[in-house]
Amino acid sequence: MTTKNLEVATLGGGCFWCTEAVFQEVKGVEQVVSGYSGGTVPGRPTYREICSGLTGHAEVIQITFDADIISYKDILIIFMTTHDPTTLNRQGADRGTQYRSVIFYHNERQKEIAEMVCKELAPYFENPIVTEISALDTFFEAEKEHQDFYRSNPNQGYCNYVIIPKLMKLRKLHADKLKTVV
Repeated sequence: MTTKNLEVATLGGGCFWCTEAVFQEVKGVEQVVSGYSGGTVPGRPTYREICSGLTGHAEVIQITFDADIISYKDILIIFMTTHDPTTLNRQGADRGTQYRSVIFYHNERQKEIAEMVCKELAPYFENPIVTEISALDTFFEAEKEHQDFYRSNPNQGYCNYVIIPKLMKLRKLHADKLKTVV
């Protein structure tokens, strides 16, 4: 029996349907769960409440990955290069604090790596990186209909116009980090 070196990353890069679809294709990623983090109101938020922009939560994904196959740094590089980390509270047509670019770190090592990656990648972007780096407080799993969204709805308009271009970017920039399709 092989033991895995599992770690967890929590990231928000706009709509969680997009980031979920991206990381489901990455080698070493064991699980991707869509959810909400970073809010200020008590209790378990709902999708409708999150969409109001009043709870302070961001749409995020929680990634469980094997650190012997892919590093946390590589996870962050993929994250930063498959969404726009230079737009405040916005990804494309999705606008509001719930769509902010955010890295919720789980420990000090993750915080240091996040800060380093943002600094290293900054020269490659025309505008300043505005990605928030905050300690993870609580992660709330999103409702069932938001899990595995792209795989369940590949022909839906949003998937065709928003998710597929992000997947194409992933495949172009990070081909060596993708799962092999049999």
